[in-house]
Parts: sequence; structure tokens; C-alpha cells
Amino acid sequence: MAGDPVAGDSGAVGLPGRSGARAEALDAEASRPAGGMRAAAPAGGDLPARDPVRESARESVTVRYPDEPANLGLGLLDRPTDDEAGLLPPIPTAPPHHHPVERHVEPGHHHPHERAPVPRRMHRYLPLYAALDLGTNNCRLLVAEPQRHGFRVVDAFSRIVRLGEGISHSGRLSEAAQDRALEALRICRAKLDLRGVERARLVATEACRIADNGSHFLERVYEETGLELEIVSRETEARLAVAGCASLVDWQSDGVILFDIGGGSSELVWLDLARGERTGDLTRHIRAWTSLPVGVVTLSERHGGVFVDETVFEAMVDHVDDLLETFDQNGELERALGEGRFHMLGTSGTVTTLAGVHLGLKRYDRRRVDGTWLDDDDVSRMIDHLVGLSFDERVANPCIGSDRADLVLAGCAILEAIRRRWPCRRLRVADRGLREGILTELMAADGMWRR
Repeated sequence: MAGDPVAGDSGAVGLPGRSGARAEALDAEASRPAGGMRAAAPAGGDLPARDPVRESARESVTVRYPDEPANLGLGLLDRPTDDEAGLLPPIPTAPPHHHPVERHVEPGHHHPHERAPVPRRMHRYLPLYAALDLGTNNCRLLVAEPQRHGFRVVDAFSRIVRLGEGISHSGRLSEAAQDRALEALRICRAKLDLRGVERARLVATEACRIADNGSHFLERVYEETGLELEIVSRETEARLAVAGCASLVDWQSDGVILFDIGGGSSELVWLDLARGERTGDLTRHIRAWTSLPVGVVTLSERHGGVFVDETVFEAMVDHVDDLLETFDQNGELERALGEGRFHMLGTSGTVTTLAGVHLGLKRYDRRRVDGTWLDDDDVSRMIDHLVGLSFDERVANPCIGSDRADLVLAGCAILEAIRRRWPCRRLRVADRGLREGILTELMAADGMWRR
């Protein structure tokens, strides 16, 4: 993938730190055009040549979460909670010993913030890693420690910030949206300091990619929190989603259609397992990918997310279907689906919501959602059920709530458009994705699984 940071490159940063060259690189990344269908090139082409470091991130990498998944704020509900993983007492919403926010307006103040001392009990032999994803809808953080065959999550945070609210009309990040995101990022900074994280990759996606003031906002983030976020390309976002979901792929199948329905964009990847040698690095099996410039936030703002009947829903599906025209123009994927065994793999709040509704969950339990298989009929039934609910009924559903009630049907429409073009009998639900992909690549680059 030309120009794409690979594991262990400058995309993995310390905390904090920013250079003029780095800022120019981020601006260049942000200005890259949207990706259409791209065929995965052989070694030496767009994709990087085989890398033994990245090859060590095998499909056997396992992810362990704490035993109290309801406190993580991950996946299905993404409720705006500051709860930790149940391992430490609550921490303040600003780094310890942090001065008042009013100081930020003083001339000459823009120097890196002093890192908080790490509690003695947090010193470990193995370093802690972190992955932060600031998306169009959510701000999410994972902190993890390497283990023999993967990593264990020791802290997590997720908050709905709707950074991209209104961006489809204005082309800019609003002040209110920036303030909401900054509040969440201050909490993330405090967690990074308290945990003594040594290696991190902090990324921003579609909202900052397309906003006229996206780069300016990230400068503000750095000035007010000391966090240096990079705007990653759609290609990088798709690759990281693949890396994060590798352990949920059915390797007995001939291929996988992986999709990540985001707030402002949706990534779609064809993983071809039938051709060539099967390798542990799933990214080597990317046959083609695309990034649709539409997500749950932008689609619901365009068509409405509160009062959605069958007519509005079908209009959303048609809108997404038009965007899918450029993917598989030669019909290769369609022919492969007819000849082989394929399954879908979805990583997004949309599919975890559908799984929660299907399972009848009264409270989120990622251990039941992550890895769940849904038959095609199950998915159709759940989508029809949600389309038939009123807005108030969606709010009352414990798997949706007020935070997602106006977005869930837009996500269902994106999924429905994909399903109609490329039907698959099975869909596997992933409550994991970009952040887990970041952690996997960072730890593989450091040789954590070769020791």
C-alpha cells in the first residue's frame, strides 16, 4: 500500500511529541483522495513486500478482556461512560497535577504537558501499549499488555462524541463537536498517564479527513491535551480493521467479505483465501477493498434518522447501492461467491446491535456478542424488526438506547445494500476492529511474540 505506514513506523508514537515534518506528513495524509476499488498488488506493488515482523502477527493472536465487560463501554452500546475495566479506582478527567484549562490561552503555554507519575503498582516488566481511535461518532481507547499468544486489555474507554455532526452540510467540525471530543480525549490522556503507557498509536479517521478544519482541530488537541493524533488514510483504516478481526475468520472458507460501518465512512474488504499460500498475516489475503464516503452519521443526516419508514429505509439502501457500483466491476467477487464458501465478517455498532437484539440481551455482554454467527435469515429478521420500530421504541430497546436510536437504521441500510449485492449465508459479528489491529501491529513490530 503505497505511502501507508506499516507496523513500527512513525505512526507509532511516544507521548507526546510533534515535529514540523510530522505535521506536514499528516496534512499530506489528510489530503489523499477517497479510495475506489483497489486490487491487492503482489509483493513490490501497492502492498508492502512480505515482512517477517508483520508475519508474526498470526491468526492465533488472542485478545483477553477483563471479566466485567459491561464496564468497558465497548462495541454494542458504546455508552458515554467513563468506567474503567474494573482494575483501578476512578481517575480524574484531567491528568494529575494538571493546571487549570484557562492557562491554555496564555502566550507561550504550548509546551508538552508534564507526564503524571506512574503508581508503583503499575510498573511492569512488559511495556503497556495503547490504541486510540477518534472517529466520526466515537472516541475509543484500549490499553493492553502483551501475552504469550496475544494481549490482555487492562483498560478501556469509549464515548459517543459525534465529532462529525453536521459535517455533511457544513464541511467543518463544529465548535460543540470539538469540545465534546476534547473532553473525551482529556480522559484518554489521563488514562495513558496513569497507566504509564510506553507505546501508542493515536489515529483520527473520516471526520478529520474530510473536514476543512480537521488539521486545525488536531493542532488544538495537541495544544490542550498533549496528544498527537495522526489522520490515517482509508486504506490504512481498512487494513487495521482486517488485522484486528483476523482471529474471527473461518479459515475453512474460501473467502471473507469484511465490512466496517463507521460514522462517516464504511470500509469493505474482499479477503481471498482460495488463491495462493495461506499465511498468518490476513492482510496478505486482501484481494480488493473500497471505502464508501458514507457512514451512519452522514447517511442519517442526509435521509433522516428519527422518522424512518420503509420508504426512507429503501432510499438509504439505494443511496449506498449506488456507491457500491465501482466495487467488483468485473464481477470477480460475484463469481467467486457462486463457486466457493464465503462468509461475512462485520465490525461495527450496527452488527453488534443486531446480535444483541437477536440474543435478547438485557445488558451488554461482549463475550456473547463477539464471535457470534448469524444466519442470513436471522439478519433479515432483525433488520425488518428494527425498521418496524418507532423512534421511541428504538430508544427503549436495551440494545440501542437514545445514543444510537437515530443512527441504527442508517447502519442497517448500509449492511442491507452490501447483503443484496453479495449474499452470504453466514455473518460473523466482531466486537473488535481498528484498535485491536493497531495493538497487534505494534506488538508484532516490537517482536513481542518472538520472545
